[in-house]
Amino acid sequence: MRWLHIGVIVVLGLAFLIFAFQNLQSVSVAFLGFSITIPLAILAVVLYLLGMATGGSAWALVRWAWHGSQRPRPAATH
Repeated sequence: MRWLHIGVIVVLGLAFLIFAFQNLQSVSVAFLGFSITIPLAILAVVLYLLGMATGGSAWALVRWAWHGSQRPRPAATH
């Protein structure tokens, strides 16, 4: 199974390198009045990393909420 994971990482890495070398042109990005011109490959990496960070955080929040709802609650005392 370890070799499968390594193989997938190598294939994705090679696909990214091919993408980067075929997309060397710069693109302009504007957001909230700010504007920047960067190579498309760098923009793709930044967006991928932001997606990983936000996706991982959202998944952790869902797991935390799910596990918290599954815990037995103490009986209420009146």
